[in-house]
Amino acid sequence: MDLKSFVRTVENYPLEGISFKDITTLLKDRVAFKKVVDQISEFYKDKGITKIVSLESRGFIVGGAVAYCINAGFVPIRKKGKLPSKVIKESYELEYGVDTIEMHIDALNENDIVLIHDDLLATGGTALAALNLVKQMNVKHIYFSFICDLTFIQTDNKKELALYDTHSVIQY
Repeated sequence: MDLKSFVRTVENYPLEGISFKDITTLLKDRVAFKKVVDQISEFYKDKGITKIVSLESRGFIVGGAVAYCINAGFVPIRKKGKLPSKVIKESYELEYGVDTIEMHIDALNENDIVLIHDDLLATGGTALAALNLVKQMNVKHIYFSFICDLTFIQTDNKKELALYDTHSVIQY
């Protein structure tokens, strides 16, 4: 199955010059959605992962499904001001601005093996911010999972992420 064919490209969104990869068209197809969840789950099922840390909002959809499939807990990373208890936060640059993400301060511990999952890896800014949050918890090991990786974008952030075990389902 060519999963790329299920991802819609939206030109000039959210800003002029950006070709946005929209996975909602993949998610609405039950066979493609199951294929993505199964592929990620199969790849990580024997890694001893205890928590899936996933990013708002599209990352939640597959991250939660994978957590269920591999019998791991689910930890949301949300945009600033969305979590109800004490948080740690990290600001980062997007391709088109600056944002801040937060995670509950008690979400992880030193015994956790963590899979950070998001829908898309572009410049690596969001993933690096998530990594910085997770590293503050002194977990045992960190993996990364993405539905799409824009491999044609090369940044220093991506070089740092390359030091960690990563898996992506679709590469552009």
